[in-house]
Amino acid sequence: MLLNRAELLRRRLENLLRVALLLLALTALAGLVGYLMAGWAGLAWTAALAGGGAFVLSRLPAQLVLNRAGALPLAYEQSPQLYELLAELARRAGLGGVPTLHYVPDGQLNAFAVGSGGRGGIAVTQGLLSTLSLRETAAVLAHELSHLRHGDTRIMALAALLTQAVMYLAFLAQLLVLLSLPWLLIEGELGGPSLVTLLLVVFAPSAAILLQLGLSRTREYAADLEAAALTGDPEGLARALRTLERYQSAWLESIFGYRRGLPQHPWLT
Repeated sequence: MLLNRAELLRRRLENLLRVALLLLALTALAGLVGYLMAGWAGLAWTAALAGGGAFVLSRLPAQLVLNRAGALPLAYEQSPQLYELLAELARRAGLGGVPTLHYVPDGQLNAFAVGSGGRGGIAVTQGLLSTLSLRETAAVLAHELSHLRHGDTRIMALAALLTQAVMYLAFLAQLLVLLSLPWLLIEGELGGPSLVTLLLVVFAPSAAILLQLGLSRTREYAADLEAAALTGDPEGLARALRTLERYQSAWLESIFGYRRGLPQHPWLT
């Protein structure tokens, strides 16, 4: 069932607030670990890393990421239905342009977006095109288009960068504590790090990962909500999600050597 405009706006605001709080908490955690490592200089370096990372990610060409993922450009003549569908969804989303479509020759059921807005790109795998109907594929494209519309790919890339910074800084802090223990014991010094500092250094990586996962889940739910609004077909989205879940849960079959051939999709020539 489609949500009315007031309910849709309320959920969008809730998701936006949740994302802002999670990203702020992750940034604060990275800054705190940097401060514990090197005082105000460590905090400044962490802030510079976050700012520099955000700048670089905003300038990173989508085509570069797609090439590294093995995605091949999909010409209009190869799949006119998909392009027309994506153009209509982009028009409904109010994007300034239509994202480029790419094709990944992989049997897994997957789709991903890179970049933001109309300058981004969407890649779909052979497995996805071979398995989903046009109605279900429309829901998947709308989901990925929602990520581009709200800059989710860059938000999650920044979150991953901050999480890695927390993990490396915490590891370095733990290493320094271990290396300094013999000297502290020999000298009888009691001025080592406090228990609170030690606990923070130990649990900071886990906290950063949980914050990143929470941010990812929030953006995925928001993209589902936006996809249903863009297509006007929440049932098509539900069918696509059920199909993806069914195929992803069949990983045990591949362990025992069972592999099913994927037929060529009728829209891909």
